[in-house]
Amino acid sequence: MRRLLLLCSLIVACAAVTQRAHAECAPTQRKAIDLSNEADAARATDLDHAIAKYEEAVKADPTNPRIFHKLALAQMKKENWTAVVQSEESATRLAPTFAIYFATLGRARSWLALSGKAKWEDARAPLESALTLDPRLADAHHELAEVLLHLGDERGALVHYSKAIECNPQQPASWAALADLYIRLGHLAHAEKTLDQSIQFIDGEPRFILQSLRGEVLTEKGDLPGALNAYEEAAKSCGNCNAPGQAIAYFNLGAAYASVAPPRKSEAVNNLQRFHKTICKGAAANRYVDQCHQAQALVFKLGGVLQ
Repeated sequence: MRRLLLLCSLIVACAAVTQRAHAECAPTQRKAIDLSNEADAARATDLDHAIAKYEEAVKADPTNPRIFHKLALAQMKKENWTAVVQSEESATRLAPTFAIYFATLGRARSWLALSGKAKWEDARAPLESALTLDPRLADAHHELAEVLLHLGDERGALVHYSKAIECNPQQPASWAALADLYIRLGHLAHAEKTLDQSIQFIDGEPRFILQSLRGEVLTEKGDLPGALNAYEEAAKSCGNCNAPGQAIAYFNLGAAYASVAPPRKSEAVNNLQRFHKTICKGAAANRYVDQCHQAQALVFKLGGVLQ
């Protein structure tokens, strides 16, 4: 009986301690959640206000990893990669089993490395941690492949681009990156197979880069009619082709029309003229010096002059 009374006393005492602890921490936790909810509501229309509220929230409760992660995602939209790293490092310390926090940290560090503000090796570890925790994260596989490529590990990059595709075959960037790497390594057969497979999963405008790469492969193989067909499909995919990087469609088409036998002169000149006006006489000319010179040479060979 005495042991039972003692046990009851201990239970009551423990309950009292728990209630006091809850009473002490609940207001700050509640405040942090309220601030986070306010930030969630503002994020779509006032990102700066949302970030300020998330920052208040993590100060109110610096033990909540989810709010640190939300702060990181908001800072990511501002491309403030240093701040993203700091926020996500806090999230990973508080929740070391959450793969997505490590994946976001790795991505932020890779962007810092791209701007020369961090080492590529710094991005590798969190991405590998993310994939150890959850090997199904397609974006983390893709990001790790990019990091490995910058570190000179081409074989590792091939592996992780392929795994990214296995996890999410609807992601055109991974198909394009894998095919492009095969092309650079001289494995044209692998590149062509990759691009042929990608068309089964990717539709609409994202096909532009895939068909453009396919045209490049077929040109290298000497299949000029096949290359022309691929470039025509690429142009169909991008429509007006006025998004960044898409004007190259006019050069590719013009060069292909000029190269088939017999040359399709009118179509070649029209496309090369459009490329010349859009790119070679504009702000992007420095990025396409070789193509601009080739366009001039091709039109001259066809008996025309670029205006």
